[in-house]
Amino acid sequence: MPSATTGQCENIECAVGYATVSENEEQIVFIYQGVTVEFGDDKSKAKDTSEAIISHCTSAASAAIKSGSGVEVSVSKALDTMTGLTACIENSMTERIRKANEEIRFQAKIRRDMGAKWENYTCADLNVTSSEPVENTTWSYKFETRDVHKMLDRDASKIYVVDDFISPEECQAMEKAANPSLHRATTADGDGGSKVSDARKAMQAGVKVPWHKEASGDPIAALSRRVYDFTNFVTGYDLEEHGQEDLMSIQYFGDNYEKGEPPDRYMPHCDGDCNGLPHRTGNRVATMVVYCEIPEVGGATQFRNSGIHLKPKVGMATFFSYMGSDGVMDDGFTEHSGCPVLKGNKKIVTQWMRKGVDKENPWDSFNTLGVQETDEH
Repeated sequence: MPSATTGQCENIECAVGYATVSENEEQIVFIYQGVTVEFGDDKSKAKDTSEAIISHCTSAASAAIKSGSGVEVSVSKALDTMTGLTACIENSMTERIRKANEEIRFQAKIRRDMGAKWENYTCADLNVTSSEPVENTTWSYKFETRDVHKMLDRDASKIYVVDDFISPEECQAMEKAANPSLHRATTADGDGGSKVSDARKAMQAGVKVPWHKEASGDPIAALSRRVYDFTNFVTGYDLEEHGQEDLMSIQYFGDNYEKGEPPDRYMPHCDGDCNGLPHRTGNRVATMVVYCEIPEVGGATQFRNSGIHLKPKVGMATFFSYMGSDGVMDDGFTEHSGCPVLKGNKKIVTQWMRKGVDKENPWDSFNTLGVQETDEH
């Protein structure tokens, strides 16, 4: 190797090369005297652990067989040995899994505690820039290509940013349709209904999608179709538009803060279940937030448990999904919030999407606890 002081080799030729050893986590490389290299990562460690358990239990089973007095092993003895081998592996793996789950719970608590502190810091620091994506890609749709920035790309927790998702004409159509019915935004009340809450200070109005006008180029229908097509493209959920919630126009006003009132904002929350449990039919699985007007000061979107801070741009969309391919929900990585709007206005269009709804089982047949209500109950 080159000298740490001069960077030069002495008497012999040398070179430095770089290579990706694996795509796994927790990589570690040991280089021993004589240039013997030993490599390990999270998957190889797991494999080594399982092999050690099996080796230990196999040795115990082998010793049990050899303890027999005769050369031939009776059927009863063989069955007892197999039972002991199975029990040995089960007990060893159970203890390993218990310890791993305990560690996961401990680290999850630390992550959430850090996220709460991070939330306040990044909302308060108006100079904080948007987080960097883990991958940049594109989405081609109806002869247009849009840039897509993957901020988080886990099976049950995806957070993507899409540039130029909505047009000015679509924003105008949404605002015009929403303005006559704007009202104070509400949150779930914990009993199946909804309530006005200081945790969500904004105005909102639902806008029904005129699907019967889609063929004639209605801007609201075109926007909604784009939302579902993108969602199905990146998740494979195969959601249909019928029975879904209305598009929601949500507006935050900075002049409330300038008048001395508490600022318009949305405190940390999950749009659907974020408890790591199986999805309940008819409940939310994904959200699309599209920005039509952005404030002069404040109004960023945060995913505090994932360490993601997004400063919106006009026309941009933030998409996030929270159900994995196995039907199990996210465990808090898509919990999000809207920072206080301090000056100017923030106007967004939100689509909450559900899995398991249709014309016969529309979204409003489920209460805010996720329980479907029927005429009989």
